[in-house]
Amino acid sequence: MKTRKNKLAAFLFATVLLTGLSGLTGTLNAQSVKPVTIQSSENFDETISTIKKSVSEGGLMVLSELNQGKILSMTGLKINAHSFFIGNPNVGKEAFSADPSVGLVIPVRVNVYEENGKTYVNYFKPSDLFSSFQSEKVKMIGQKLDGKLDMMMKTLSK
Repeated sequence: MKTRKNKLAAFLFATVLLTGLSGLTGTLNAQSVKPVTIQSSENFDETISTIKKSVSEGGLMVLSELNQGKILSMTGLKINAHSFFIGNPNVGKEAFSADPSVGLVIPVRVNVYEENGKTYVNYFKPSDLFSSFQSEKVKMIGQKLDGKLDMMMKTLSK
């Protein structure tokens, strides 16, 4: 009886594993998506301030922030790195109503980092990430967010 249970458990594990691996094809395609990276005309701290201001002006809000530099300083690494999670609750309501799994890519993440004395901002285009969802509504929201992020980046690369 125990052997039969072990065989059944092994079969179920293999089935789950194969199902998960077959679902990775979309993930593997998403890995070929390249981030948009711009060099800011401002220093690191000014870039952080400008992003906060331009997010608000674009009808979005900073929903959360992650000071990666501060966290990494605990390891001895000294780096200026900061991520913003930005979005709009009303837009989020539309997207989540169309497909609750969209939480994987909402809110949008924008990363700011300093390298060799220059400040960079990068993110993945929402339309690239949202295109893997079946919902046309979600895809449309991704395209609208592309425009908002593009306008925001123009304020940084004057």
